[in-house]
Amino acid sequence: MVTDELLISPFIKRNGITLTVVGAVSLVTSLIIFIGFKGFFVPGMLCFALGSVALVLGVSKVYQPAVSFKLTTAGVAFFNRRGQVFIEWHNIQRLDNVRVNQNMELIELPYIGVKLKHINPVLDCISLRLATGLLTEQRPLLMTAATQDEDLQSLEGYLGAEFTPLVVNGERYRGVLAMFGHRCQTLNEQLGYHVYLSIDSLDRDPKEFVALLRQWQQQAQTSDDE
Repeated sequence: MVTDELLISPFIKRNGITLTVVGAVSLVTSLIIFIGFKGFFVPGMLCFALGSVALVLGVSKVYQPAVSFKLTTAGVAFFNRRGQVFIEWHNIQRLDNVRVNQNMELIELPYIGVKLKHINPVLDCISLRLATGLLTEQRPLLMTAATQDEDLQSLEGYLGAEFTPLVVNGERYRGVLAMFGHRCQTLNEQLGYHVYLSIDSLDRDPKEFVALLRQWQQQAQTSDDE
């Protein structure tokens, strides 16, 4: 392996400061128009609306971590503004772009899926804030799983189970970790993966990123066999 680690900076992070500055200037300009040039109300409103959107997008970009992934010989670490999680290469059974079958057509979802051999190591290291955030962000995935199953009663059962303690390989989890563990198991049953990484955190095409992860995993396994 050429390097011992590789840092990935998300594409979404780019232009954050520019958008923030443009948004702030647009808002100030709109206020000046409202106060001093009341005859230009419509252009002022347009400037205010565009400035608000640019400012919100810019601030959200600025607060994203500068590094979204760190690949090492041991595994891959995912960083989010809410926290981080580490997945060891030897604990990954499969990883790929997430696809679902809708109306006899394969639809690619904006996620990289990671199927784990054991979910305990992830539950033991994921930050509570990140687990909570992912539970919220993954609601569309849960609805997608429901459309695949076409059984709303099963979905209700899954949702009800999330509020119960989780026992995995003799380890007992409660609260947010139990909810996240249940969600991982549900999505794995329905969509084939435990962990879902948003493509917004990537710096390249999702297929290229999957190939990169597979390359690092293969090289790590080769090093362990030597």
